[in-house]
Amino acid sequence: MTAPPMLPKFRQQLILSVLMLCSLLIWLDNTVLSTTLETLADPVRGLAANPGQLQWATGSYTLAFATLMFSAGALGDRFGHRTVFSSGLVIFAGSSLWAAYATDAGQLIAARAAMGVGSALITPAMMAILIWTFTGPARAAAIGIFSTSAGVGMAAGPVLAGFLLDHFWWGSVFLINVPVAALALVGLAVLVPNFRSPTLRPLDPAGMLLSISGLVALAYGLIRAGQVAAWSRTDVWAPIVVGLVLLVVFVLVELRVKVPSFDPRLFAQRTFAGGNVALGLLLFGVAAITFYNAFYLQGALGFSPMKAGLANIPTAFGALAGAPLASRLVRRLSLRLVTVPALTVAALTMGGYGFLGLQTPLVWIEILLLIQGLSIGMVIGPVTAALISDLPLEQAGAGSAVTNTVRQTGSVIGIAVGGTIMSIVYRRAIEPSLEGAPGPVQDQARVSAEQARHVATVIHRPALAQAADNAFIHAMHIGAGWIAVIALLGAAVLLMTLPAGKKKGPIREPDDEEARSSV
Repeated sequence: MTAPPMLPKFRQQLILSVLMLCSLLIWLDNTVLSTTLETLADPVRGLAANPGQLQWATGSYTLAFATLMFSAGALGDRFGHRTVFSSGLVIFAGSSLWAAYATDAGQLIAARAAMGVGSALITPAMMAILIWTFTGPARAAAIGIFSTSAGVGMAAGPVLAGFLLDHFWWGSVFLINVPVAALALVGLAVLVPNFRSPTLRPLDPAGMLLSISGLVALAYGLIRAGQVAAWSRTDVWAPIVVGLVLLVVFVLVELRVKVPSFDPRLFAQRTFAGGNVALGLLLFGVAAITFYNAFYLQGALGFSPMKAGLANIPTAFGALAGAPLASRLVRRLSLRLVTVPALTVAALTMGGYGFLGLQTPLVWIEILLLIQGLSIGMVIGPVTAALISDLPLEQAGAGSAVTNTVRQTGSVIGIAVGGTIMSIVYRRAIEPSLEGAPGPVQDQARVSAEQARHVATVIHRPALAQAADNAFIHAMHIGAGWIAVIALLGAAVLLMTLPAGKKKGPIREPDDEEARSSV
């Protein structure tokens, strides 16, 4: 199919509803896991997962998503976007079922990676179908409506996860994906034509293999450092070095490809390079501090999953308000004047976790989360839009792939590094409190604060539980400081690379054929 059919308006609206349902599904899954981490770490209610396993449960999804998404659009061009979309939904639903009934952390990690594969196939196809379905002013309106699903998912995900965890077993947060995916599959089959581009983009198996293996090796080394609390071991530094070498080879290979899926040449443009580096550093901080937040609210403060989910709503509301606010400000001021202060504030709110403790009033936590969400929302949307709009239309698709990959890679490394800092500092802080305890008790308490609280309850030693809480808070304070510094580097990069004045001239809207070929 080389030209879009003229679909009736009612059918277009139904297609938009199906796409929003799928987008909501992806956003819900992105947010429910953070509420579930504390339960998964619990030896009784969950899988007794250690911090490294929880880092992989989070990171394996993001890693698969980051490294496969930039090739998924080419698959849609070749086989049809509905076909690829449906395949992604089947994989996502099947792996959600697998995750729901996983009997150990290893199975959960594998299932989460498979879910990431499904999401990588779904996400580009959603935008492609949206662009093929709507034209002219209706397209802009549809994209605006479609984007609200992200905000709904961000706000509803933690609350839904909290409700399910309070009333059912932990696997229910994944099982809920299955009926939603089944309903979306029916909608796709009945309503959506199998759009495909007349111009086939080449697949990039070498790039996929190198990027996946490089990021896996790098993440393994970083996470392993937290498990063994040492950087000098061969099983720590060797994977890190191998991962970095493979990623360098990946860039060199992509530079030699005529039509690369991930185009490093785009980084020759100062604004594009700086904006992507800043977004990667920001997403590094967001992923790491979200990881800390889950254990702080439910573990150290003892919130129920439902209460923790409700406590995180200000972050979502702040992000929803931040994006449109920044768009208005950018029209009056400039992108640099709006986003550099916003990213600076976001970094400072991450560092603000260094002042939270076991007795911090909830109202101060909520204010911190609201400001954090607002400032993050004021950066991600405007910077992403500016990066893509500054590119020639024929490079918009490649630019979008690069931006999404960098953001997801930042998240993967943020989880790995943030969790590793937390694990190393926690072990050193808990060690003095373990003197005189039996060997098995010491070994379990060193794993994590969750394991320490559990063994303290079993052996009736409340002082150990208190020591674990204090050790975790200390580790969170140290980690938050490092995370804030890294996020502040992102603000510095924006300051140095974004133009000082307002952008002159209107941004040209792509015509139908150009828009489709860029997805």
